[in-house]
Amino acid sequence: MSHITLIRHGQANSAARDEESYDKLSPLGHQQARWLGDYLRDAAAHHPRVYCGTLVRHVETAASAGFDDVTRDPRLNEIPYFTLATLLQDQRGLQIPTDREGFVLHLPQVFMAWAMGEIEEVPISFDDYIDGVTTALAEIGGGSGPALVVTSGGLISMVMRGTLGLDMPATARMALAIMNTSMHRIFPIGETMTPVLFNAVPHLEAPDRHHAQTHL
Repeated sequence: MSHITLIRHGQANSAARDEESYDKLSPLGHQQARWLGDYLRDAAAHHPRVYCGTLVRHVETAASAGFDDVTRDPRLNEIPYFTLATLLQDQRGLQIPTDREGFVLHLPQVFMAWAMGEIEEVPISFDDYIDGVTTALAEIGGGSGPALVVTSGGLISMVMRGTLGLDMPATARMALAIMNTSMHRIFPIGETMTPVLFNAVPHLEAPDRHHAQTHL
């Protein structure tokens, strides 16, 4: 197995309240991606294979980072949070928050209801989503040489959930902590992929880039 570095996309449209409106990078998101690409090239990082989801923000992040020959895979797409949240509001009256503090409390409730099958007419079931992510990463890990995967924070948190055996509240807290264009590495130890890097943003550590350490 080869190690995989998961990268969260750059800052998207944080004012959005639906999937389509959210799915594009902000000007800062493009800049974060350019800084990431420059950092990896300056470090002579060796990643002969690059993958991303099929969402606009994934494709734009990969392009702005200067990654060439990128393989797109829908199994690497984000959890449909806005859709799930709207369904949960319509079916159970759980209001969608309008501020970050409310979102911090809301996200684990959505994750839990989805995992427990308590939301009807979802675009994809929790089990099918996890199966798709697990299968995609197993295929990537079985390839030759280290790989980069440009994806989203929700997916990264679910990968950490699976590798570390986290419960859903811990998984949600991890999702909330993940910064834009942060790097997360899973490495084969024996027959198991194990996290060896989480939420690394060396390309944003300079004092004049601290403003770019964004979560939303």
